[in-house]
Amino acid sequence: MVNKVTWQQAGLVTTPGRYMFRFGWLTVAAEDLAIWEQFPNAAFTLVCTTAAEDDREFRLGAFELREKSVAQ
Repeated sequence: MVNKVTWQQAGLVTTPGRYMFRFGWLTVAAEDLAIWEQFPNAAFTLVCTTAAEDDREFRLGAFELREKSVAQ
């Protein structure tokens, strides 16, 4: 399970919305994109918003700033 996600891992999305990724659905808010635009290497904690194992939903939580991209 992925615990943190970077903009690159999220496919460099440019529009707020709900996206399907390998770990489930990810909702990206305009505020999240604003942080990634200012700090492209920021890594967000994934917050699970559903209990169902087969249809996982996540949103972005707290973030940490990274100096350079970390491959995961």
